[in-house]
Amino acid sequence: MNGHAHSIAIRSDGTIVLIYTDDLCDLITSGRATIARASHVEPAQGGGWTADMTPSGGPVLGPFQLRQQALDAEVAWINAHVIGMN
Repeated sequence: MNGHAHSIAIRSDGTIVLIYTDDLCDLITSGRATIARASHVEPAQGGGWTADMTPSGGPVLGPFQLRQQALDAEVAWINAHVIGMN
């Protein structure tokens, strides 16, 4: 796993929910998988970056000065609100 930590939730119906990364490719391809976009990190109008969580029913986070800050906020929001890991 290249030293990365992953949050994975298994729902009561057996659905596995996680943030996709390339090092999880073997897990994804070992069965039937549906991949859906949970968010978008995009340049903000006027500068900076936003994390648009609306595909997951959330808000637009930011603007953040750095793209990495938006990516970190995106992952934190998904972990808390989609995967259920606080």
